[in-house]
Amino acid sequence: MVAVPGGTVDLRDDRRGTRWRAEIAPFLLGRYPVTVHLHRELTGVRAGEGGEVGAEVSGASPVTNVSWFDAVGLCNRASEVAGLEPVYGHDPDSGEVVWNAAADGYRLPTEAEWQYACKAGTGGYRYGELDAVAWYADNSGGRAHDVGGKDPSPWGLHDMLGNVWEWCWDLYDPEVYGDYRLFRGGGWAESARGCGATVRRRSHPTFAIDDLGLRFARGVPSPEGAWGRVASTDHA
Repeated sequence: MVAVPGGTVDLRDDRRGTRWRAEIAPFLLGRYPVTVHLHRELTGVRAGEGGEVGAEVSGASPVTNVSWFDAVGLCNRASEVAGLEPVYGHDPDSGEVVWNAAADGYRLPTEAEWQYACKAGTGGYRYGELDAVAWYADNSGGRAHDVGGKDPSPWGLHDMLGNVWEWCWDLYDPEVYGDYRLFRGGGWAESARGCGATVRRRSHPTFAIDDLGLRFARGVPSPEGAWGRVASTDHA
């Protein structure tokens, strides 16, 4: 895990024409997307079993074909294995996934945390030249690649752009899309235009495909006892 310092990030929703600023508390983020090997260690599912990954995929390749529900379940499983308190539970009335901010386990990054970490203190659309930092449609050969094969961001994070999209915690737009969730970063099949720090995509939390994975985040304790949630958000 990489320690991400606190700060602020400006976000926008071009469809609604809204912009907002989020204050980010310090948190931890995986240096790499979750790999096939780590997924196998946590779940006991081997490549080719259960449809998660193909038998020919390297263990160092990012795991794909995981839904948002799979992703939050994998976060909880990683927490249990590490002796940490799982972050996610279910509301007994609605059945919806809920986030326990006091838990110290692994979780998905928020959209704001993800974008802030992807920019890594830079001000541009990307933290480096695209071919140097990302596997995407023009250089991937039509497949995912082992993590860490491209240059890291200034904060030491690999594959934040390209290789696989990464699920975030947030709902995309509940008023219009209901329970659709966000994913970020672009994947091996994405065009150059779609691999940037501010690109937002969405799908149903049951959706899974071969260029969509996840990256673990984890909070650090605050005086209030919360573990690394976005501190505040100002909409405009």
